[in-house]
Amino acid sequence: MRALAIAATGMTAQQTNVEVIANNIANINTTGFKRSRAEFTDLLYQMERTHGSPDRTGQAEVPEGAQLGLGTRLTAIRTLNIQGALANTGNKLDLAIDGGGWFQVAGPDGETLYTRAGAFNTNSTGQIVTADGYTLDPAITVPENTIYVHINQSGLVQAHVAGTEEYQDIGQLTLANFANPAGLDALGGNLYRASTASGEATTGLPGDRGLGTVAQGYLEQSNVDPVKEITELIQAQRAYEMNSKVIQAADDMAGVVSKGIR
Repeated sequence: MRALAIAATGMTAQQTNVEVIANNIANINTTGFKRSRAEFTDLLYQMERTHGSPDRTGQAEVPEGAQLGLGTRLTAIRTLNIQGALANTGNKLDLAIDGGGWFQVAGPDGETLYTRAGAFNTNSTGQIVTADGYTLDPAITVPENTIYVHINQSGLVQAHVAGTEEYQDIGQLTLANFANPAGLDALGGNLYRASTASGEATTGLPGDRGLGTVAQGYLEQSNVDPVKEITELIQAQRAYEMNSKVIQAADDMAGVVSKGIR
């Protein structure tokens, strides 16, 4: 009975949907996290009667055919790159991007990786690094005896060193952007890698066309809306239950047939 297989695809789809929602909720407090959405498409259709086939008289065509859908399948898990709220932390090396763009960091093998999580710090040599120790790209080193680091909206990094009266320029932040940010490969650890789907990175100064500005002392929060996620979780649960009811009904119908044969 085809209903069993069709409903099974629906249950599999809703199970995946729940898993995506679970990951969103799990990362509700992850800095710079972007929620995902599972997207589905219908499967192939089985033709029971062709559109425009001759009617019984053979003098006209039937206006509608009969196509039976065979279920659904996962087509994509889309990352929704919507701006998250900015939370004031007061930490001088906490940076948030207000608008489009990604911070660039040097990965363990020298590969350029991308992140929206701007919880930076300095390592033992004074280089500005991520929480996992990856250096900013281009690298910026804070001099010894620095009293305060100032980063303006355009990404210019200045240091006030003890014994001096004026700030000195020590580096310039640049941001990267992509034609299709949803096509970035997620690596975990708030890091992403460019892919053929995302296109090559285009870099520029914060505030340039298509790039956001830098907010010092802020972190971008996750864009997960807990109320929305719970609502979608309930909808996915109900859809799963409905598909299971279809399987139960189809099984009962098959049972009636088998009992009739006996």
